[in-house]
Amino acid sequence: MFKFLRKIMNNEDVNFTNDSYSLHRILKTDIKKEPNIQEDEIIFGCGCFWGAEKCFWKLPGVVTTSVGYAGGQKNNPTYYEVCSGLTGHSEVVRVIWDKREIDISDLLKMFWECHDPTQKNRQGNDMGTQYRSAIYYTNDKNFKTILASKEQYQKELNKKNLGLIETEIKMIDAYFYAEKYHQQYLASAGSRQYCSASPTKVKLGVFTGSNYKLKDHIWENFNWEVDKCVLRSDNNPIKNNI
Repeated sequence: MFKFLRKIMNNEDVNFTNDSYSLHRILKTDIKKEPNIQEDEIIFGCGCFWGAEKCFWKLPGVVTTSVGYAGGQKNNPTYYEVCSGLTGHSEVVRVIWDKREIDISDLLKMFWECHDPTQKNRQGNDMGTQYRSAIYYTNDKNFKTILASKEQYQKELNKKNLGLIETEIKMIDAYFYAEKYHQQYLASAGSRQYCSASPTKVKLGVFTGSNYKLKDHIWENFNWEVDKCVLRSDNNPIKNNI
């Protein structure tokens, strides 16, 4: 697996000696952990990272998630620098998953369906390069599966006369953790319940290399026909034991 650079922002909001910063609010796992031999990782950009992160932490088999910045030029960017659009970073979600419980094809299904990948440098009401659709992979073995899922989703979009996918896909070179208050933001007390995602309502089916492990009842928890579906659900991970 390609070992990429992971950095924590060097600002007053991050306490490097505070273990609580690393503890996932919901999953109670280390958001800074490295995947073991039974795990893998990938980074998704789906617009504002608050709602996007919740989509993924709810899936069974996801070990941990975090939000951060990737795809830009500056080291250790701050949130305000990223929002300026001058650093070139995208708001992203880093996902580590257990390959025995969930497949990358399940994660790709969530990615394509939870936002509109045909919107360039925007998502819903949020506009700017930081909101672009992106998949940053860390494992070469996943590249063909990612491309195959994109090809299939484009076919599904074509059936609805929707646009071309604008998603940026490339191997990651650096990932920078966002400030503490952004981590699992929607699960924090007093948080602004906001999500910019504008799903196409088009579903991803079987594609070359897909090996779905999540059952239908899992996906029934996500109804993209309902506006801001993710915000309307609770924060708890979905049970996979039905």
